[in-house]
Amino acid sequence: MALSFTTPNQHSRIYSVGAYRPERIVSNSEIVDQIDSSDEWIRERSGIQSRRFAGKDESVIFMAKQASLQALERAGISAQELDAVILATISYPYQTPSGATELLQELGAPKPAAFDISAACAGFCYGVGMAADLIRSGTARYVLVVGVERLSDYTDENDRGTAFIFADGAGAVVIGPSVEAGIGPMVWGSDADNRDAILLEPSWLEIKEGSEKKWPDISMVGQKVFRWAVFEMAPIAVEAMEKAGVTADTLGAFIPHQANIRIIEAMAKAMKLPESVAIAEDVRLAGNTSAASIPLAMDALLQQRPDLHGKSALMIGFGAGLVYAGQVALLPPLPTSSR
Repeated sequence: MALSFTTPNQHSRIYSVGAYRPERIVSNSEIVDQIDSSDEWIRERSGIQSRRFAGKDESVIFMAKQASLQALERAGISAQELDAVILATISYPYQTPSGATELLQELGAPKPAAFDISAACAGFCYGVGMAADLIRSGTARYVLVVGVERLSDYTDENDRGTAFIFADGAGAVVIGPSVEAGIGPMVWGSDADNRDAILLEPSWLEIKEGSEKKWPDISMVGQKVFRWAVFEMAPIAVEAMEKAGVTADTLGAFIPHQANIRIIEAMAKAMKLPESVAIAEDVRLAGNTSAASIPLAMDALLQQRPDLHGKSALMIGFGAGLVYAGQVALLPPLPTSSR
């Protein structure tokens, strides 16, 4: 016997975006001596000119809270109206309870559903896809999706391959119901056979058993990750556009994970994006902030190009696992305070 219930016939969309960037700006000049490198070498290989490192009082939850409050204010939604909070991060320093529940405490709204996602640089897009489905099914009305990282805690300052890449920050979006489709189907998957291309080492088990290190650091097989991102992710991005029913010439913006400017440029070329498409390049000033990079880049792009509010954007995240996720979504409208 089938269950007897109905679900609302509704779509979903992004209502707003909020961002928090740590106060401390770290230029390449602060890093080069420790890794026997140069500003020119770092820019040539990554496009990164500077990045933000969180201070003592800028915890994962502090940054997530600031980005969330901005997103809620811009959406005209109170924390008490949220039905769920999804926190994408790999740098919250506790296995349990979740960072999402601590964030709810800080927001003064301890009742919504709350959980964390550990999907590294794809985590934000995972969260957007889940939130859209929760709303379409009638399970939730308003969902807060947050990407936040404090990767400076997990970066070996002497590792020439990674010391200049990773950074800190937080971005958040409010997702809610819409009469018209505002978030396309999510295309997601993994290449788990190559999961060892990006690792946190040593493992907590090794640390427990007496390793000299007391905190793991990110290690990465750079060329393997670069090739995977460039050659495998462009077709995934095209598939996301096809499933959303849009073409490159109708796209407003391309907001990929901010891993490396060379990856971003290679993907745009492989997809044959026209010059009319605005391409987010927040990595130049923000570095790679993993799960936070797409919402941070979205906020920065809308600050630079207010005309993009309400336009379609292709988002794709990819990273440790190796996992990926992407979708096309309408960028948020102008904040309620600006209308």
